[in-house]
Formats: sequence, structure tokens, C-alpha cells
Amino acid sequence: MKRIIIGISGASGFAYGIKALTLLKPLAIETHLVISKAAKTTCCHEVSQLSIEQITSLADNVYPIDDIGAAIASGSFKTMGMLIAPCSMHTLAAIAHSLSDNLLTRAADVVLKERRRLVLMIRETPLHLGHIKNMEAVTLMGGIVFPPVPALYQPLQTIDDMITHSVARALDLFDIDIPSIPRWGE
Repeated sequence: MKRIIIGISGASGFAYGIKALTLLKPLAIETHLVISKAAKTTCCHEVSQLSIEQITSLADNVYPIDDIGAAIASGSFKTMGMLIAPCSMHTLAAIAHSLSDNLLTRAADVVLKERRRLVLMIRETPLHLGHIKNMEAVTLMGGIVFPPVPALYQPLQTIDDMITHSVARALDLFDIDIPSIPRWGE
């Protein structure tokens, strides 16, 4: 069974996490979701048409942020890795400094120590040197910093098209192919 962890942190861009779950739903990949406390606040401001319950129903397994003993907190629980969409600067800093103070950051730490794929869709601009150094630290540990930058070369018509394209490109990093996404030259 293929498994992937989806983390949603408190940065603006809750729709990226929802889109990841939506794109993964029809695939034969088990999803494990953890949402930070700050993300739940962000959700209320950005995604008023969906409740947290509706969002969590998109995942196969959902864990409370404080459940540090959850399966995804163990290296023996095999996964393809973890996508944090969006990834706040707070979460980035915690991961960069190995601060496993909740399940989201613990799961990311486990993914790194097990040499699995960690992709962080960071959401913040402008960046100061501390942010850049934290991105460098995560990159040196094997993580991938993936800001959701819209691909203007694609015929994207809506904000949802831009979100879908960014998330599909992030999922590509796990060798997950989203068939409906156009590719350059195809």
C-alpha cells in the first residue's frame, strides 16, 4: 500500500492542502492528514464554503496535532513521504531546527531521518535572512522547498487551475502522476 502524509500548517493557502487531498482521493494512495491549530484558524478565513469535517473527510486517516504517538510519528510506519501544503515559516523553522513539538513537525522530522521525501510548499513573501537560512537547512537535510509559483506558460483560466497545477507539480516530486494535468510539450 502506498501512503503519503499531508500536513496543512497555518500559512495562507489552505486551498493547497485541500487540492492535494482532492487530487490524491481517486488514486490508490492512502492519505494521512495532520492539520496545525493555526491552520484551522486560517481555514475559517480562507475556506468558508467547507467545514473542517468536510475537509478531513477527504483523507483516509486524520490525526490530532497533539497525537505525538500516532503512526506517522514512527519511522517504522512506511510512507512515500510528506507534503506540507501550505508550509508556514513557523513550521519551516521548527523542521529546520528539529523541533518536534507537535505531530506535524514530528512527522516531518521522521520523514527526514528516514531519508524519505519531504516537500514544503512555503508561503511567505518577502523573505528575510532567517527564512532563507531555514530553507537552506531543510534543503541540506534532504527536504525540498517548493513555493507554489504559478506556471504562466500553461493555459490557466482560474485560481483553481493555478492551485491544481502547483499541487500536481509538488506531487510529481513523489512520482505521483496526475493524468489530467497538461505537461510541457505534450
